[in-house]
Amino acid sequence: MIWKLLRQHISIPQFAGFFLANLVGMTIILLGVQFYTDTQAVYQGEDSFMKADYIILNKKISTVNTITGKSTAFSQSELKEVEQQEFVERMGVFTSSAFDVNASFQLDESTNMSTDMFFESVPDEFVDVKSSDWAYVEQSHELPIILPRNYLDLYNFGYAQNRNMPKLSEGILGAIKLKIRISGNGKNDDYEGRIVGFSSRLNTILVPQSFMEWANQHYAPGKGTAATRLIIEVNNPTDQRLTSFIQDNHYETDQDKLDASKTTFMLRIIVAIVMTIGIIICILALYILMLSVYLLVEKNNTKLENLLLIGYSPRRVSRPYQLLTVGLNIVVFIIAIAIVLIVRSQYIELFHSFFPQFESPAISLTIVIGLVILIAVSIINIIAVYTKVKSIWNRKS
Repeated sequence: MIWKLLRQHISIPQFAGFFLANLVGMTIILLGVQFYTDTQAVYQGEDSFMKADYIILNKKISTVNTITGKSTAFSQSELKEVEQQEFVERMGVFTSSAFDVNASFQLDESTNMSTDMFFESVPDEFVDVKSSDWAYVEQSHELPIILPRNYLDLYNFGYAQNRNMPKLSEGILGAIKLKIRISGNGKNDDYEGRIVGFSSRLNTILVPQSFMEWANQHYAPGKGTAATRLIIEVNNPTDQRLTSFIQDNHYETDQDKLDASKTTFMLRIIVAIVMTIGIIICILALYILMLSVYLLVEKNNTKLENLLLIGYSPRRVSRPYQLLTVGLNIVVFIIAIAIVLIVRSQYIELFHSFFPQFESPAISLTIVIGLVILIAVSIINIIAVYTKVKSIWNRKS
């Protein structure tokens, strides 16, 4: 009965304006959250070009260095200088093998491949292949290895194709056991190498850091390896200070990686800007709703006063308006989630076409954030309506 009495002055255009503004704001926020979640999965994927902002540094190898034999290794003071730069989050050093390595494996009964090679290692936190097998057990003769992904591409589309040899997938190579012979310090030991992954970030043959430290001591004691390459994580790859530092110190880095890092950073900035716009629209929509409710209450001021005077409590009188606003918020949330799912289904197809191994994450985080916004906005609406009706009650008391 109270609702029938109070709904006569409801302005449909005003509430439609709130509904549309809130829907646009909510959709932008949730779509931004979901898009950021999905792109994070792309950042973390094994075949992603948009990994975290990691850059590999080395000194330039010039003709003068070659003729004079000048070292291209980083000194301790240079390492400290790099690590102390404001744009550097953390730094790791490539450790090279000081011993001889020979690897061989058999593709089929008639094809056996053998080559001299080298190993390098970096701290485990810089390795972009997540595998439970990436660990070396001391004294074990099983050795996990990570290969650069472009090595596999060079073999499949260059070497194997020209010689009519079988092409290899990552899965097949992972099943092949490599025979590794390590020599040094008068010792010759055989290991069984297992390829546990392929790196898109590190263009080298990796073994665990723990094995490298032990093997250099065991097979090449006292030789010590110089730090010729560094891997650094930067907080902002677009920072002009980073480019200036590299140029001023005559360092080199992979420009493609630097460009990819800049693309990643700019994408994150764009997502943040879009979500900020969504939040602003939601705030404006909330303001429109509050304004509409206040105007509605003012139009029904006499009726509300009469209802309060005949014994209805402010809580009971404000309930119809509260239910109306909460109902609108729920409908907005449901429609916004539906729009996010529709839009997401479109760009997820693009992700899969560019990144075949991409696994789309669940939308649970988006739903949770949407519910939080729904609850927060509804609570604000309920309190505002009650406060307005209570002010009429206090004025007449």
